Amino acid sequence: MKAAPPGEPGKVGNRIRRLRLERGEMTQEALAHAVGITRQTVIALEAERYAPSLDLAMRIADAFGCRVDDVFFRHGTPAHDPSP
Repeated sequence: MKAAPPGEPGKVGNRIRRLRLERGEMTQEALAHAVGITRQTVIALEAERYAPSLDLAMRIADAFGCRVDDVFFRHGTPAHDPSP
C-alpha cells in the first residue's frame, strides 16, 4: 500500500483534481454539473477545505467510475491501493 499524500493527520484528502485530469481534463464545472454541486464546492473539495457528505462522495466516485476510497482518503493512514 502507498502512504497517503502529506497533510494534516486525520483530515480527509482527495484525488479529485488528478482524476479530473486523467479523465480527459474534465473541468471543475463539468464535474460540478455531473454531481449537482457548484464549481465553488469542487474548488473547496480539491483544496481540502471541505469534506463531503457520504452521499456527495458516492456521487463524485460514480462520476469517475470508481470507488469512494479511490477518490477520498484520510491523511496519516495508508492509502487504498486501487490496483485489483
